[in-house]
Amino acid sequence: MRRIALTALGLIALGGAGFWVLTIPKTVDPATYAGLTGDATRGAQAFAAAGCASCHMAEGAQGDAKLILSGGQKFPSDFGTFVAPNISPDREHGIGGWSTLDLANAVTRGVSPDGRHYYPAFPWDSYGGMIPQDLADIHAYLTTLPADPTPSQPHDIGFPFSIDRGIGLWKLAFGRSGWVIDAPDLTPEEQRGRYLVEVMGHCSECHTPRSATGAPDLTRWLAGEGRTPNITPGRLQWAPEEVVEYLTSGFTPEFDSAGGHMALVVENYATLPETDRMAVAAYLQRVPAIP
Repeated sequence: MRRIALTALGLIALGGAGFWVLTIPKTVDPATYAGLTGDATRGAQAFAAAGCASCHMAEGAQGDAKLILSGGQKFPSDFGTFVAPNISPDREHGIGGWSTLDLANAVTRGVSPDGRHYYPAFPWDSYGGMIPQDLADIHAYLTTLPADPTPSQPHDIGFPFSIDRGIGLWKLAFGRSGWVIDAPDLTPEEQRGRYLVEVMGHCSECHTPRSATGAPDLTRWLAGEGRTPNITPGRLQWAPEEVVEYLTSGFTPEFDSAGGHMALVVENYATLPETDRMAVAAYLQRVPAIP
């Protein structure tokens, strides 16, 4: 019995060590961001394309208050309720003390400055393909926004999902790498659209169905689920110019209008150059059609 107990303890210890090693947070290469200087003017456009304020502004904020990134919005899910944190330049309760490298690790790797995993409710899985210069520009822009001392609220997540170290296993099993639409013949316009849709706009976070694990089903890329619409050519029969108009005004060809969180997406994309909205429309024509 003693030998069996020792063997069991040994296996538990080995399993625990393996879990610890496999779930170590993986960060970006610091050399990638060394010497990069951000530009706040460019950063304002990258910030809009990434939709940062849409999630991190206070609930119900209007006008200029949308740029006070005090957090607090709640996002219910099957795993619990996630609460957006304060990402204003406040040094105590926001991210005012973060470097560009800290922001890069958070945004593109889902790793906090103190080495914890962020839940994938924060779309780092999409942002992982962000161009380093865009990240540096966003960092520069964030420093120009108002600081707010509102403390971030904790997520309401039950066991075992409250063990954030387990997110490391989720990253290993389901984390995306590379392009979803990897067609070699994409035009430069379509490539720009792919970057805006797959990375900056993180459209798949809402428009792609998910499995019971919360992982996106890439075989049904952008096919929608529930009240979230299918935006592949198998369902969305809009002409490219109609997509551009929707992303500019929020009005559909059927004289309906964007609502809910999509209204915020339209508000962001309306501030981008029209060529970016045209690029999104061009990319959506290349997505595999799913009925």
